[in-house]
Amino acid sequence: MNSLRIGKLPAATLKSFLDRIEIEDEQVVLGPKIGEDAAVIRLGRKFLVAKTDPVTFAADLIGWYAVHVNANDIATMGAKPRWFLATILLPEKSTNQDAEKIFDQILSACKSLCITLVGGHTEITRDLKRPVVIGGMLAESDEKSLITTSGAELGDDIVLTKGIAIEGTAVLAREAEHYLLSSGLSKDLILRAADYLFSPGISVVKEALTACSMVTVHSMHDPTEGGLSTGLWEIASAAKVGILVEQEKIPIFTECKDICDGLGLDSLGLLASGALVITLSHSETSILLEALRKIGINAVAIGKVVDAEEGIKMHTSTGTRDLPQFERDELARFLDSQN
Repeated sequence: MNSLRIGKLPAATLKSFLDRIEIEDEQVVLGPKIGEDAAVIRLGRKFLVAKTDPVTFAADLIGWYAVHVNANDIATMGAKPRWFLATILLPEKSTNQDAEKIFDQILSACKSLCITLVGGHTEITRDLKRPVVIGGMLAESDEKSLITTSGAELGDDIVLTKGIAIEGTAVLAREAEHYLLSSGLSKDLILRAADYLFSPGISVVKEALTACSMVTVHSMHDPTEGGLSTGLWEIASAAKVGILVEQEKIPIFTECKDICDGLGLDSLGLLASGALVITLSHSETSILLEALRKIGINAVAIGKVVDAEEGIKMHTSTGTRDLPQFERDELARFLDSQN
């Protein structure tokens, strides 16, 4: 029996588990599916939007990360994140100061997004090498406002905000400085990359809510583990469509490219929180791009939603090929190689 490796479960394995779930509760509007960012439960006239996600790769600012990655997935559903719960697992020999630091990070991140911390759990756990924070984010929505990844429609433009890969670049700069210096990258570049958490930033809440207020969004998705490429594959899977993107139109941050080149990683498969993928009718794309520009968010149309029979492709300078698939995130692959 093969051992599982660091990172998400392989998509095929996860799908085999999800296919066994039989949801008989009529209040469940959206349950667990590949590509969908949160669950949706009907509560009277309102929907409860619920998400849980852990932070395991990063030790630095882990509480801050946990709030933002969970808030992002709520926002992609067209809802404003409201309430947060956190389970904090600390290694043995952690101090009061270690716990307080994470708690303060969570409070700070919640305050920045007008989110209320409503509960959770904290404990010291055996055999952990580093802290783990498991977040749960809640919001309310209604049927008219709800957006799902499966909503992508044939002919939609695919818009990408900011660029790639913000979170993966920042985590590598903060967690692997020694390897980056050894690969010949400068200290200044590493410091710039580490600041990606804040500028351009890993939150997509502002652009997601702006998009929903300005145009008719068909789908939104937050490309996290597995990078932009995996995010696009997940959209295709959820919506049962094909994808065609233009490689030259995908904005890749300079520091991301340099770090990936230095470590032998592929930026398309690197943890990409901070970017948001939006699909919408071509007739509204210019309105969306202008609205995002006015709030300081760069965005570009990188491709089209096409018929499923056309596959999931990327047009390059040398022709059209399958969009690469990644069994696991490039960050996980790198961290695994160092153990």
